[in-house]
Amino acid sequence: MYDMLIVGGGPAGYTAALYAARAGFSALVLEKLAPGGQMGTTDLVENYPGFPEGIQGFDLAMKMKEGAEHFGAATKLAEVTGLELAGETKIARTKKAVFQGKTLVLATGAAPRELGLPRETALRGRGVSYCATCDGMFYRGKTVAVVGGGNTAAADALYLARICQKVYLIHRRDQLRAPKTQLAKMEQAGNVEFLWNSQVTGLLGDTALTGLTVTNKITGQAQELECAGVFIAVGQVPETGLFRGQVDLDEAGYVLAGEDTKTNVPGVFAAGDLRKKSLRQIITAAADGASAAQAAEEYLNQ
Repeated sequence: MYDMLIVGGGPAGYTAALYAARAGFSALVLEKLAPGGQMGTTDLVENYPGFPEGIQGFDLAMKMKEGAEHFGAATKLAEVTGLELAGETKIARTKKAVFQGKTLVLATGAAPRELGLPRETALRGRGVSYCATCDGMFYRGKTVAVVGGGNTAAADALYLARICQKVYLIHRRDQLRAPKTQLAKMEQAGNVEFLWNSQVTGLLGDTALTGLTVTNKITGQAQELECAGVFIAVGQVPETGLFRGQVDLDEAGYVLAGEDTKTNVPGVFAAGDLRKKSLRQIITAAADGASAAQAAEEYLNQ
């Protein structure tokens, strides 16, 4: 029996564990893969306070894990297959064990959104990717494309521009949602070509991706682009299926919880990218983790 169970080992989960452990409560983080979540696969984090030169996402993830464990929090690398949240005791089931907690923090994050194209799943790992820092090195010296216009797409394009011969940035609008500073960096790179008001309408290649069909939304004209890889960065889907029907979600599947991270279930809190909010960044996930730990402490003290 733990004072706090935490499902998800990203910045939200490990900040919650850190604050809970420092307050004298027992905390267990259940993480199915590796610490950090999406942060752990980020090449360089430049907007997290305290690191003026930036820091590798994996290194930051390990520092967060070490910080929480320094004060007594524990980590189990195991995929949670079932949750029971309604009772006074919260239960998390994995394939090999069952864990109980007086409180539970949901910090499962979100997964990349797919384009929904035919054969997209079949070509995943064969030219179709959702993580530039994970797979970019496979395309060193080659031509690739990035789909999207937000911060992630801009960061992916800049990273790939450093290692690839050419990068197409395909966006359905006529300007990026990412900051203008990112646009300036891409223009300075010299090997990034922008395709505005465009969307990918087809994936070319049999056993591996060889190119894309790109259609201009204004003219309706389609063209084929030769490229060895495409990196899709068009948003996220919250990882909330595990507890759908147990806590309130919005129409997009995000957990309905305020800044205090309290869900509609007493003793259950939601922190990080899975929570409905306006900004999803490492620092806002960490802030959620701190808020969840404080709310859990108040709940336990009652």
